[in-house]
Amino acid sequence: MLRSRASRVALSTACAALLLATSACGSDKPEEAANIQVRLYGTDGNMLNSYADGLKDRADLINGMKGTTPLTPLPESFKDRLRTVDPKLQDYLYAAETYDAIVISALAAQLAGTTDPGEIAKQIVGVTTVGQRCDEVATCLQLARAGEDIEYRGVSLNRAGFTDVGEPATASYATLHFDDRQIDDGKTEFVGAGNDSSASTKTPPRGRKSRPAKSYKEDGSPLVLGGLLPKTGDLAIAYPPMAAGAVLAIREINAAGGALGDPVTWIEGDDGTDPKVAKATVASHVQQGVHVIIGAGASGISRAVLPDVVAAGRILFSPSNTDAGLSTVDDKGLYFRTAPPDSLQGRALADVIMRDGPHKIAIVARKDSYGEGLQENVRAELERAGMGADKVKLLSYVPPEGASPPPVDFTAGAKEIKDYGADAVLLIGFGESAKVITDLADAGVQIRN
Repeated sequence: MLRSRASRVALSTACAALLLATSACGSDKPEEAANIQVRLYGTDGNMLNSYADGLKDRADLINGMKGTTPLTPLPESFKDRLRTVDPKLQDYLYAAETYDAIVISALAAQLAGTTDPGEIAKQIVGVTTVGQRCDEVATCLQLARAGEDIEYRGVSLNRAGFTDVGEPATASYATLHFDDRQIDDGKTEFVGAGNDSSASTKTPPRGRKSRPAKSYKEDGSPLVLGGLLPKTGDLAIAYPPMAAGAVLAIREINAAGGALGDPVTWIEGDDGTDPKVAKATVASHVQQGVHVIIGAGASGISRAVLPDVVAAGRILFSPSNTDAGLSTVDDKGLYFRTAPPDSLQGRALADVIMRDGPHKIAIVARKDSYGEGLQENVRAELERAGMGADKVKLLSYVPPEGASPPPVDFTAGAKEIKDYGADAVLLIGFGESAKVITDLADAGVQIRN
């Protein structure tokens, strides 16, 4: 039945008043998303002081953002030594892991009595698990030269040694907070993860410790390490501390007499956060006689180059790969890492998020093994903590490729998050993920500071 004109006017007036009150006239689902403030969270790929640079004059958007990263409380003496390499250093992420990867490689070569990568690989796990404990390069090298098994405890590897597959059995995570466009060190909290009992108990082979040191190469060349670190590309924001850690380790190893009677040689190399760049660097390193390649920075890049490294009979030793899937990759015993797998970080990050009591969360990840792997780990941990599947929304974006790629376009994803009504957004990405934040703001998502 049609209503009279007066009735329709009265209804229209009432509806207008209701619209002002609920923003949902004519609907039984209020548009609450328009008034929700969203808290931002990050991970090891973007919780760095240098991340703010990518936001330029909009860096205030990350004030209040917090997240986790594998990080051990670093001694001030170590930071001071890093600053002798790079006085402008702002961040220390993966500096200790890079330092330890290089030191472990040199100690393994000394214990193996050769620079043959295959023989060095057999010693790496044992360097961290079986023998006399030592925590200084000079002391550890002296013990190794005397033929003693050692249990290295470095800057990042200070609780337990490696598992049988060559990665840390335990880890320390830091919860970091952005304030005034930078990490507020005063708010940093540390939490441990993992289990000491999962460290390897296998005894390493005796190697050639009692024989004269002989090089893998017949010309008697020294141990050669090559970098495969993100000097350029999406992960370049993490390069300075990693580079400083590498230079410091080489400097201190050689000051202590080197390995196998010679100074250790270091050859820089860029992974470009790009498989093509990384593969070219690996090929160059193999041609130059590199025995151990330190890198890559991103897990996806390591996955891309690992077949090439294995085919060449070299070692790939990453200070920053966290993709849990790499624990079971077919590496012929030639892949190692000082960074813990994301199965541990997912738990720590979910705990940080749940403490804030979000009602709905969107997890945005770069579309690669690191991003999607950690995304799934966090999702599973959130569900285990009691967050229903309908309260977690998963989104991804394709990371840019090439030398001068266009920025990420997350316009559609930002609108989707706004319509979903999320009050928390976790960003799993590198420097490029800054564009996700500005797209969220441009879509009208109110970011909580």
